[in-house]
Amino acid sequence: MRVSNDVLLKKIDLVVNKLMNLGAPEVEGDLSDTSTQEKGMIVRDFGIQEWDWPQGVGLYGLMKLEEHTKDGRFDEFLKNWYKTNLEIGLPSRNINTTAPYLPLVDLLDKWNDPVYEKLCLDRVDWLMKRLPRTDEGVFQHVTSAIGDRLGVRLNENEMWIDTLFMTVLFLNKMGQKYHRQDWIDEGIYQVKKHIQYLCDEKTGLFYHGYTFDAKNNFGGIFWCRGNCWFTFGIIDYIEAFHGTMDPELQSFLIDKFKAQVDALVKLQAPDGLWHTVLLDDTSYEEVSGTAGITAGILKGIKLGILTDPIYKECADKAVNAICDNVADDGTVLNVSGGTGMGYDADHYKNIIIAPMAYGQSLALVALTEALQ
Repeated sequence: MRVSNDVLLKKIDLVVNKLMNLGAPEVEGDLSDTSTQEKGMIVRDFGIQEWDWPQGVGLYGLMKLEEHTKDGRFDEFLKNWYKTNLEIGLPSRNINTTAPYLPLVDLLDKWNDPVYEKLCLDRVDWLMKRLPRTDEGVFQHVTSAIGDRLGVRLNENEMWIDTLFMTVLFLNKMGQKYHRQDWIDEGIYQVKKHIQYLCDEKTGLFYHGYTFDAKNNFGGIFWCRGNCWFTFGIIDYIEAFHGTMDPELQSFLIDKFKAQVDALVKLQAPDGLWHTVLLDDTSYEEVSGTAGITAGILKGIKLGILTDPIYKECADKAVNAICDNVADDGTVLNVSGGTGMGYDADHYKNIIIAPMAYGQSLALVALTEALQ
């Protein structure tokens, strides 16, 4: 049964309020302990104030709701967020710290501030000319160093599915905005390469990463949130072309999207969620990945890509499950922490569960897409 708009709007208000006020870690444990950090308990990932990927995805969720309401309700919050972070000083340049630039692109015209325009242009220049690359010129998934916001973790010769959402969506949006075909073409190249090495042809699902050194997909794990970056992200990527994408490329991407969704529909748990390790029903059910997958399926339905009634049934069940995982204070429950590359299923199964900005945001996006 589809959740009513009244219920969705109440849940959205709760989730948004919690997102905009999300603070310090609400978990127990020594955050300086390396073994704890490897389980996803990394200080910068918590709260809404840091400039990194969890917060960037969080801001993106607010922008998605703004597209629906068109009332400028988050203008002051967003201005203060970017202003405060500039005053503090930006962290190291890497794949993940590019995520906050994605919502910023849409704010450039509204704010007409040369400082933010220069920030975005400088980040594109860095991506095109100085970001380390793997073999075959793929964006290397460089991340922030644990415990040092000015340092980086190179992850040498590694590509991760996260890169498509955290960086390629931004690069393409900038290419579209400034009519730079070289930026657009670079984005297309990166999307194709990530599909080539991360998409499993047998299942349609996506591996978390690939190493050109060992020439394998690490543990060969189909991770829930990793897959959601494609389900949700690739539709946003296609839409950003505003009908100008080469038909052959669009058909190729939609075919990959549909194959992945067909696989995901079969793996949905009875209560509507997906397991954090998609093929392991002993792994915990995870809400942020579920929400990203749900948002992608809902958009696919709205765009006429997914027409069989089974997709709507799947999406309705997932929306109900997401609503059930929104606490009375707006906290989105059962969200896994930041997840590094894993060599076995246990790595993913042992990641902590805690309130995260991206959990709030992905739930927000899914619930907004569910509005009729």
